Amino acid sequence: FIEAMPYPASSFVFWVMVGMLAMGLYRVRQRPTTKEAVARVILAVVLGSLANILFFYLVPTFFVVGRGVMALAMLIACVMLAGIRLMMLRLIDDNPVKRRVLVVGAGDSAAKISMLRRRSDRRRFEAVAFVAVDGDRQRASELGIEPVIDAEEVVNCRFDEIVVALDDRRGMLPMEFLLQFKQRGVPVTDLVDFLERETEYLDLDILRPSWLLYEKSSETSLIYRLLKRAFDVFFGVVLLILTLPLTVLAVLAIVIEDGIGAPIFYRQTRVGRHGSIVRLYKFRSMRVDAERDTGPRWSTAGDDRITRTGRILRRFRIDELPQMLNIIRGDMSVVGPRPERPEFVEELSRQVPLYYYRHGVRPGLTGWAQLNFPYGASVADAREKLQYDLYYIKNASLILDLLILLQTAEVVV
Repeated sequence: FIEAMPYPASSFVFWVMVGMLAMGLYRVRQRPTTKEAVARVILAVVLGSLANILFFYLVPTFFVVGRGVMALAMLIACVMLAGIRLMMLRLIDDNPVKRRVLVVGAGDSAAKISMLRRRSDRRRFEAVAFVAVDGDRQRASELGIEPVIDAEEVVNCRFDEIVVALDDRRGMLPMEFLLQFKQRGVPVTDLVDFLERETEYLDLDILRPSWLLYEKSSETSLIYRLLKRAFDVFFGVVLLILTLPLTVLAVLAIVIEDGIGAPIFYRQTRVGRHGSIVRLYKFRSMRVDAERDTGPRWSTAGDDRITRTGRILRRFRIDELPQMLNIIRGDMSVVGPRPERPEFVEELSRQVPLYYYRHGVRPGLTGWAQLNFPYGASVADAREKLQYDLYYIKNASLILDLLILLQTAEVVV
């Protein structure tokens, strides 16, 4: 018995860690309340334990523990993990060993750093000073940036990294100053890269198209594209089979509410990769005549066009299950930017810079923007979501895809 215990113990720990990952508990920028943190831990332990039980059934060679032991392990895990996590979140917010960052610039670009007000965005760094370049002091005063120093005062500062945040670099970049500290081993980071690392999105206000042009992405790798396509087909087929009971229940619910003659599926035109037009399949969640009088319009919270069955289907993402067919066909991927309707794309492409760039990859069932931003229903929301889509496109990898897929469970739960 003693010799066999490490196997179920290790399995339990592994699956609880997967559950915590799925509930977003390992994300740097999480900012849950005490109740939310405890609820996420409980859900993580429950999901991990269910996965662990399923694993024992699939791999019977492992020693299976009794139900009483499993229940006790779950209880201890919930209490210990919740207590330790709450303590660690408090310690992280008061982190005494944050990276000390010196910002070169004290204008509008530098204000992007000083305006990171959320604790979750500033957990890993502290801006020790902003170096004024060519009259930045007056603008810094207007923006409330502090403390502002001159280049000569840098010798009195202790810092671990330099961030270049100049509004205009033409003839203003203190190259000798930067190279001097670069030689001493102090990393020098561009503002775009710094904000990308700390906020996990690309700020459109300071992003230059040329920066995207020279950045390398996994999307340019043939091996990555082939592996991702293989994963999409495998995932689509498996999920289609596993969710067959839910599909049958959804069909019955729609028929019971709207009658036998009412359509069950809804085919909607969306913009796919490279601007191609694809037909997206979904369970119908709105009235049959939902857009007869108004034409295409954004869906909003409490939309009166949504049926009672549709609200349940949307809440648990069941309405999107038929999109497995789109994934298998190659119209979509499992992970990627959400596809938009052509009418909205035309409008957003005119008003939002770089919006067309998101069509360089296949649209996805879930994605980085869906995890980080609530449902959007305006041009402003689409602009915010685009910043996360661009981050995903730039950093696309199979590992990131898997993390997004796991954390989608958090959205559903």
